[in-house]
Amino acid sequence: MDRRAKGKEAEQAAEQFLKAQGLRPLLRNANCRLGEIDLVMQDADTIVFIEVRQRTHSQFGGAAQSVDSIKQRKLIQTAQLLLQRHPDWSTRPCRFDVIAFECGSAQHLPLWYKDAFRP
Repeated sequence: MDRRAKGKEAEQAAEQFLKAQGLRPLLRNANCRLGEIDLVMQDADTIVFIEVRQRTHSQFGGAAQSVDSIKQRKLIQTAQLLLQRHPDWSTRPCRFDVIAFECGSAQHLPLWYKDAFRP
């Protein structure tokens, strides 16, 4: 399986996991000129921007560690543009979560980092 297919599988597994936790999907692979947010979901009244990461080994750090300050900045800017496109979301609280699959297969339970970073 190529990298893109593995990533898609991880995103689907993350979405199913979060739905089971009570979150409601709003957007998948939300693109804009600055980048992409893997999942946008709603948790009660909160809009949640979710980055899904998968690592087959920890040679260069784990999946969650790969969401560095540069990636965080890009996600924040992308979220700001999405909030402009969806003005009804802009009045709600927002947060950034990371779903990390550390063992190469999306079949394993993910690690869920709620409110992983802030703007």
